[in-house]
Amino acid sequence: MAPQISPSILSADFANLAGDVAAISDVADWVHVDVMDNHFVPNLTIGLPVVRALLKHSPLPLDCHLMIEDPDRWAPQFAEAGAQSVTIHAEAAKAPIRTLRTIRAAGARSGLAINPATPVEPYEDILGEIDMLLLMTVEPGFGGQKFLDVVLPKVRRARELIKGRDLPVWLQVDGGVSAETIERCAEAGADVFVAGNAVYGAEDPAEAVQKLRQQAAGATSAAAWSV
Repeated sequence: MAPQISPSILSADFANLAGDVAAISDVADWVHVDVMDNHFVPNLTIGLPVVRALLKHSPLPLDCHLMIEDPDRWAPQFAEAGAQSVTIHAEAAKAPIRTLRTIRAAGARSGLAINPATPVEPYEDILGEIDMLLLMTVEPGFGGQKFLDVVLPKVRRARELIKGRDLPVWLQVDGGVSAETIERCAEAGADVFVAGNAVYGAEDPAEAVQKLRQQAAGATSAAAWSV
């Protein structure tokens, strides 16, 4: 699969979200929405009402990443509202399979996220229940953190698990993805890249997206796993 870029509006101007989404709408694949509740992670961002408002103005599909307690209760509502991808955290979900199936039943892609210290192997048997596996490359909760290289071996293992089962599961990385790190992520096996500061901290966000895509595509074509 060709690399996909999902700019995170966590780094955008919250007073001008529609404008900042429009700035990347011709070049990005998704709009990444970080939903945080100040319980599962130590930060409070935006919730379902803002997602509903964004859906009316975004020409791009919304990629909602729920860093919240009780995603089993809330995730289906994001899918029902119209979010095209809804990702829950394995560490927070009490009934992940049921919730992932409910997300799909509501018409959205289902995603499962795991934190840097969470191993991927225990979730191998439920890869068939998801459309995307999200590996956090920083500790969740805040934008602008330094990329954790220690996660790269897990990205490689996840790619092998997906490839070994011949599943159409996207592999997303989120946290510290930039011009300095995206090639390593792509070489390890990621194919969907969340970028916040690297996009919205740039003078030209659209140009930043295009450059990140080019870097990821070059690294992917040279990676052994893509052969």
